[in-house]
Amino acid sequence: MRSTVTDTLPSKVKRALHKLGSDIGIARKKRGLTTMMMAERLGIAKSTYFRVEKGDPTVSMGAYAMTFFVLGFDAALGEILDVRRDEQGLMFDVERLPQRVRARKAPSPQ
Repeated sequence: MRSTVTDTLPSKVKRALHKLGSDIGIARKKRGLTTMMMAERLGIAKSTYFRVEKGDPTVSMGAYAMTFFVLGFDAALGEILDVRRDEQGLMFDVERLPQRVRARKAPSPQ
């Protein structure tokens, strides 16, 4: 039996996706947009848009990205994994530095 993405997701990720979907729904309502209007603007089926608002992990990243764009959050999408704020990645960079640095020998003239 195949496991689905939903079956293997950690509960923390499921909660985050559910919150994201809920937040998308609230943002849509604040802008006075219907689910049908959103689906049309995104170029997806209304049923798929309902899954976006539920935080369904099987919906494509492109659908979520277009949702951010339509709601005016497209700049935020590019900041989610900003490498300049990746504290763990920066820590790994520091750990990989050599313990000592030696000057290179100049090539001998021939």
